[in-house]
Amino acid sequence: MTDWNEIVDCEGLLCPLPVLRARKRLMAMAPGHVLCVRATDAMAAVDLPHFCAQSGHAYLGCREEGAVALHLIRRG
Repeated sequence: MTDWNEIVDCEGLLCPLPVLRARKRLMAMAPGHVLCVRATDAMAAVDLPHFCAQSGHAYLGCREEGAVALHLIRRG
């Protein structure tokens, strides 16, 4: 079982594309559901928490899977 409801693959994409793709996917999700953003750009660790703080979503943290970071966001 996963810790998220949906996943968006942003591997290989540079800022601001991971945030833009996360935003688009979150808009289609129900409040309270969790999105996993798979990203390889190190700036996602700065940009995604900032985006969440500005847009009312909860940044749940990040965990590493090799070169890929899994960022978890709960839709507000």
